[in-house]
Amino acid sequence: MIITDTHTHLYSNEFDEDRDEMIQRAIDAGVSRFFIPAIDATFTQSMYDLEKKYPDNIFLMMGLHPTHVKENYLQELEHVEEQLAKRKFYAVGEIGIDLYWDKSHLDEQKIAFRKQIQLAKHYKLPIVIHCREAFEEIFEILEEEKSTDLFGIFHCFSGTHEQALRAISYNMKLGIGGVVTFKNGKIDQFLSQIDLKHLVLETDSPYLAPMPYRGKRNESSYLVHVVDKLGLIYNLPKEEIARITTENSRTVFGI
Repeated sequence: MIITDTHTHLYSNEFDEDRDEMIQRAIDAGVSRFFIPAIDATFTQSMYDLEKKYPDNIFLMMGLHPTHVKENYLQELEHVEEQLAKRKFYAVGEIGIDLYWDKSHLDEQKIAFRKQIQLAKHYKLPIVIHCREAFEEIFEILEEEKSTDLFGIFHCFSGTHEQALRAISYNMKLGIGGVVTFKNGKIDQFLSQIDLKHLVLETDSPYLAPMPYRGKRNESSYLVHVVDKLGLIYNLPKEEIARITTENSRTVFGI
């Protein structure tokens, strides 16, 4: 059984004490494919170091995270462009709009999101979208940029059924993680109405740990709890959930 974690911040300093052990726990649990989103230039070397150590398991993205769109965002976007021109990545991400922490850079977030969508189209790569309290702003730009070469993942999807269908209409898979196991997560109430072909699995570790670890540090091995929950929702064996969602990840990332 191969389970794919399509979104995990393995370079996070929260793993500094036991990173290798944590990765091995995941592999032992069947989670053997890790897709690593970028945040900003300060994490690039850490991502490369991880890839070098686990070349068969770790696959990198490149992008500027919306909460890191600050006064120097144009310089950061230059870094993204330079890296994409230099080597192979599997997605442009994570990118998007976040209005939860800070609304003061909304205009810059929109510019950065649009620019990175265009980079993804140029390199024929998927995008991985971060959306927090910004569905309408995200959808507005996706509508303007929609095309046959725009595709990707709506990371950590936590919206409504209607928003899920709209995201799918833009060639996006829904990234499903710990939220689906929460009693107040809500997405478990309508996911059975969404074809499993539209879903991929993720942890967003070290964040958003599933039950029974909610509130603690998340790690990729905990993805088995998300698989179990989806098995209940879709009335399928966990091996089938793992197989279909991993195939979906291959469709997105090309590997």
